[in-house]
Amino acid sequence: METKHWVVDKSVITHQHYPHIKEAADLIRNGDVVAFPTETVYGLGGQAKLDSAVEKIFQAKGRPSDNPLIVHIADQADVDKLAHSIPTYAYLLMNAFWPGPLTVVVPKKEGVLSERVTAGLHTVAIRMPDHPAALALIKESGVPVAAPSANRSGKPSPTAAKHVLDDLNGRIAGVLDAGETGVGLESTVVDCTGDYPVVLRPGGITQADIEAIAGKTDTDTTLKQKEETPKAPGMKYAHYAPEAPLYIMEGLPAVIQEKVDEWRAEGKKVGVLAAAESAAMYKAEAVITCGCRSDLASVAKELYGALRSFNEQPVDVIVAEAFPTEGVGAAIMNRLEKAAGDKWIKTK
Repeated sequence: METKHWVVDKSVITHQHYPHIKEAADLIRNGDVVAFPTETVYGLGGQAKLDSAVEKIFQAKGRPSDNPLIVHIADQADVDKLAHSIPTYAYLLMNAFWPGPLTVVVPKKEGVLSERVTAGLHTVAIRMPDHPAALALIKESGVPVAAPSANRSGKPSPTAAKHVLDDLNGRIAGVLDAGETGVGLESTVVDCTGDYPVVLRPGGITQADIEAIAGKTDTDTTLKQKEETPKAPGMKYAHYAPEAPLYIMEGLPAVIQEKVDEWRAEGKKVGVLAAAESAAMYKAEAVITCGCRSDLASVAKELYGALRSFNEQPVDVIVAEAFPTEGVGAAIMNRLEKAAGDKWIKTK
């Protein structure tokens, strides 16, 4: 399959980009899958009402079929076409954060979406992305668009069209290229089926942000059993991993360097994922920065690109600095723990 590559301006969609948008939208409407930018990461979109289109998403990604997909819309009014019994606090959250990196999980209307989208659950995850290219594409397609991240399953999510093409070239119909994304981590996912919101996956919208709008808020910390279907993406399987095994380590750079030296003495080539403030303190085969510890939003934006960069380095093992869990730090550590498969190195 030839994967088409359309380049559009990242900040504004004008009439000169319309042919690209229309061609990509026509492909989605007719059952093909197309990658497109959002403010978080690039998504791989297919028509959410067509089983065949959703199946193409799973096939392209190599994604487990019991992992539900997020449905993307371009108009908040479309929520009521896809879901029912939506609590008032969910509308308050939509009003506050849409378009933006917030996904709400609500009771689905039966018979509207492909059952493959919701993995057989009675709920559906919905969001409205804050990116002009994404909104134009969804609006032009005229259908709800199911879209997980546009990468091979388990790999770091793509924050640039190059990442998409590295993983999916020849496997999808096209990629709409608007440059690098902004937030860098996937949306916050909130369960809105109970009396108050429950954060299923942390993201750019923090729990404090949600509490400021909706009042009482909880966080789902329950590890899913293998036989259970996850309620939202990113809850069950390992994700975001570079090719070399990744470990997380807390402590001062000097302490982490001791572990690096131990591995190197064993003949291993070592990579270090570090904040800009401490990167120069390490001696290893590859030291890659991912933003500043003093600005966790920069870490979130650069994390996936940094993880992917290790695939181009001759490393056998990677150690990542841990980051604070306040604010967006909760999302950063959630993704790092998934990338590492929860492998931590405890300091002595």
